[in-house]
Amino acid sequence: MGARKQVDAPPAEFAEALTQLRDARFRPEVFVEEMPAPQRIAPHAAAVSADVTVDGDDIATGRLVVLYDPAGNDAWQSTFRCVAYVRAAVEPEMVTDALLGGVGWTWLMEALADRDAEFLAPSGTVTRVVSESFGGMADDEATAEIEIRASWSPVPGPGGLVDVTRHAEAWGEVLCTAAGLPPVPPGVVAMPTRRGQRGR
Repeated sequence: MGARKQVDAPPAEFAEALTQLRDARFRPEVFVEEMPAPQRIAPHAAAVSADVTVDGDDIATGRLVVLYDPAGNDAWQSTFRCVAYVRAAVEPEMVTDALLGGVGWTWLMEALADRDAEFLAPSGTVTRVVSESFGGMADDEATAEIEIRASWSPVPGPGGLVDVTRHAEAWGEVLCTAAGLPPVPPGVVAMPTRRGQRGR
């Protein structure tokens, strides 16, 4: 049985990345929990989901997947890849702004830069969605959402290890920005959120 566990143990680099993912700190409005990771994209993967909740209402949601391929991947230009998804409600008039897509992408780039989370080969899309109701639902107000789908390859630090914590926290910041939460004042440190329960 002990030999079996040794064979099944993940590579040290991925085990460290998983620990860093779990150690990431988010704002108290962000509820994060682990979720099943995709199994066919890379030999090793971990994933978390998150909801941004204010006054009992979920105003944004997202997922972050960390992929690891010890053999490397030419498209990633690395052995690691982060894949992120963010969806948040916005004012309907905002989706008519042609600049919104670029703004959404800038949120991600700035969040990574703010945390010194160096990366390679970024790619992604920003989608604007408007929903209007008709017939028996005609009285419902129109709703609008922004969706950000992105991936990038973390750059290893001086010790050769990737600091997944920085990248996860940048994703959390994008969630909060998309949700319209004001920035955290300088000097204020976010605390770890409780996983597996709402704590309401």
